[in-house]
Amino acid sequence: MALPASLTNFLPSSIRPSQPSRSLFGRPRSAAVSPGARFTRCALNVEDQDVARRSANWKPSVWDYGFVQSLDADFAVDKYTEQVHRLKEEVKGQFHREMNQVAELEFIDVVQRLGLGYHFETEIKNALISIYNNTEDVQLSDDLYAASLLFRLLRQHGYNVPQDVFQRFMNKTGTFDESFKKDVKGLLGLYEASFHGLEGETIVDEAWNFASKHLKDLNLDEVPANVASHVSHALDMPIHWRPNRLEARWFMHMYGKQQDRIPSLLRLAKLDFNLVQSIHKKEVSNMARWWVELGANKMTFCRDRLVEHYFWCCAMVFEPQYTDFREMTTKLTNMVTLIDDIYDVYGTLEELELLTDFIVRWDITDIDKLPLTIRACFLALYNTTNEIGYWTIRERGINPIPYMRKVWADECKAYIKEARWYNNGIKPTLKEYMDNAVDSVGGMIVLLGSYFLTTDKLTEEGLDYVSKIPSLMHCSSKILRLNNDLSTSSYELAQGDNFKALKCYMNETGASEEAAQEHIRHLVRETWKRMNRAVFENNLYPGFGPFLNAGLNLARASQCFCQYGDEHGLSDHETKVHIMSALFEPVPLD
Repeated sequence: MALPASLTNFLPSSIRPSQPSRSLFGRPRSAAVSPGARFTRCALNVEDQDVARRSANWKPSVWDYGFVQSLDADFAVDKYTEQVHRLKEEVKGQFHREMNQVAELEFIDVVQRLGLGYHFETEIKNALISIYNNTEDVQLSDDLYAASLLFRLLRQHGYNVPQDVFQRFMNKTGTFDESFKKDVKGLLGLYEASFHGLEGETIVDEAWNFASKHLKDLNLDEVPANVASHVSHALDMPIHWRPNRLEARWFMHMYGKQQDRIPSLLRLAKLDFNLVQSIHKKEVSNMARWWVELGANKMTFCRDRLVEHYFWCCAMVFEPQYTDFREMTTKLTNMVTLIDDIYDVYGTLEELELLTDFIVRWDITDIDKLPLTIRACFLALYNTTNEIGYWTIRERGINPIPYMRKVWADECKAYIKEARWYNNGIKPTLKEYMDNAVDSVGGMIVLLGSYFLTTDKLTEEGLDYVSKIPSLMHCSSKILRLNNDLSTSSYELAQGDNFKALKCYMNETGASEEAAQEHIRHLVRETWKRMNRAVFENNLYPGFGPFLNAGLNLARASQCFCQYGDEHGLSDHETKVHIMSALFEPVPLD
């Protein structure tokens, strides 16, 4: 397969191939070869130097790019403008009606789970301030559900409610009273609240153990169908770990079945979902056009996951006003995967050492020393990054390129370290591996961008702070890495890839694969606790809100994508179902 013409356009004219080159794409590192690896002969550059390269056998994209490019903002905004405005005013009025604290908390919860929280930030903030300042009634009641809902919503919004709120539901032995095991609503609320715990909070840990055990022990045939659905949904994944767009789609269906539903609220949720989805359709169409024009959809050595990458970015920041973030971050995530697959799939160790030097120096002088394919991919990365930097200078007045260069350099240093381990037969400990793998997973570059591409109050001080990788970014990337390794380890090891977290732990301890999986899941839960605290501690600069949410949402996207296997690497059924419901299929209005 020849290098796509659009990719050769990234090359200086003096080093473009004068004729189509042979078979340019394949898979990595020739020094240490897996017995099952398949080889192809590939022309590296214009001199047609032959190098044997492994193939990852990545599945092709499941999306027809003709279909994706044809998508448009087909939900007529003008047709519904007046109705949406009227419905929003009606819902605002609901915040001011007389209701007790529990009813007010339930209303806020419904608004958020329907995906409408961003429309009513002021109303929600004012309501929660009032509730936080007057929590005696809830805190002194014996209602486990009410206490759990209070704890979850206040912590979600930055109020560090003490874990002692649950102490009155416990006995003298430090465990929850067994009488509550029959309170299904209370158990469900306690379970959801427990995911907002912090490190060292033993009461919240016990809440998770107690609620998990008794919810799993329930005979769902003996409880009402709607309760059973909520329990199954929660045990599958808690609210705190779910991407909002997917939760909104599911919750609309469930809320529509409630007898006490508010029709105007449900109608607004459906209209808003479709209007936002229409914007997302247009964006992903633009991104597909960019990807095809780049010619990257023709490359076979790397994963072609343009639509999946866009959906990750949409999960991070879905609000309609952030088109620039989603489009530019989709480009960055595609570059991450492209360069990752060069290190993991295409390049020899010598080529990767040279590529790393170019990226660290951020210099295209003597770029012709790189093989043609690697050269073109590096220039795509270089130009894309500089394009995003130019947009930020123009729109925000501050140059982010030095910060982006550093993150790319750190990422590629992590890649090359893994390549050296692989080629030299080194088996790192889990700690050695994770210290490096948090950088190599690619989360840092998109989280850095989530600050300067969303805030309208960009400052050098804020950018300096984010560039030092605060705890929020580190935890989010660590969760991404752990979830990725849980889902991809068996597949990638079968392809002869690097060791992953599971294998490192098994090598180090002699543990079984099942025990290793449980240990990695434990690390995920512990890292979520650290990230929960980081959200309290990191809201330091104006305009940080979208950045903090993006950090949480990147971790949520990894929980969603990786739960049932390697949905990024393999692009199988579950991801396609998620994407169809979130991006392509409108919610029926009737």
